[in-house]
Amino acid sequence: MAGTLPAKASPRGSLDFDADVAGASPTPEAGSAPGSGGNGRRLARSLVIKGLCLVGGAFLLKHLTKTTTRRDHARIVAQSLSGEKFSTEQAARDPMTYFNLRLLTCPATVLADGARVLYFEQAFWRTPERPYRQRFYMVKPCPKEMKCDVEVASYAVRDIEEYRNYCDRPKNQRPQPVEVVGDMAEHLTTVYLSKCERGRRCLYEGSTPPGGFPNSWNGASRCTSELTIFKTGEIHCWDRAYDDEGNQVWGVRQGPYEFKPGNSSTSGIMSETDFINSLQKDDKAVATLSSS
Repeated sequence: MAGTLPAKASPRGSLDFDADVAGASPTPEAGSAPGSGGNGRRLARSLVIKGLCLVGGAFLLKHLTKTTTRRDHARIVAQSLSGEKFSTEQAARDPMTYFNLRLLTCPATVLADGARVLYFEQAFWRTPERPYRQRFYMVKPCPKEMKCDVEVASYAVRDIEEYRNYCDRPKNQRPQPVEVVGDMAEHLTTVYLSKCERGRRCLYEGSTPPGGFPNSWNGASRCTSELTIFKTGEIHCWDRAYDDEGNQVWGVRQGPYEFKPGNSSTSGIMSETDFINSLQKDDKAVATLSSS
């Protein structure tokens, strides 16, 4: 067009608009433009942050979707059974049926297959140094073919005097872990536990098989056990025995014993002497006793 000046060619062959656009910045050369280093650093930081977010999200997703194995269940059950628990509150509510008992359980050894062996003793609250029931518990995952998560098997203690107050003693004054396996006597019962459904108060619950296990104490021919473990650390135990005709010969009839962690008031609770004196009068008094 007449009167129009041609655009001035830049040294690199690109168009230079300095003459046409007032105040326009010149085209930057590669590697020399102001701020190009800052842009590169910002881009690098952005990539690093995105990478960390992706890695963190992957770890979080893996954690949230991780499947609890049966070995994990066995560890949780062993931990839940361990410690000192009392039936104090239940005994205060119904002293004619339930007695103020103390349970004490602690780790004894771990077997080569990963099974955890716990030592257990049960005593009256007032005389914890004189337990009337002593056991070993073996806690391990259920076999794959069974529809349960954890099995808790109980065994008699070969020398009860040697293990009396085992958990209360310093470790260097206890029978050593390598001795425990040899001190486990005859098998008594096994309870098969399954994890409770989501939304319930309990963690695990289960029982012995329907037919129970042989037991000859106080005229019994078989015994059964039920066990529930709660998220609070509380456990409910219900041991009963029957004769050949199916009559219950020992064990509480109304419901399980409720053992809670910690201690509480003992006012209004039947003493050990009262308990012993009532054995011949009330079969409910033998609720938690069995042969040692």
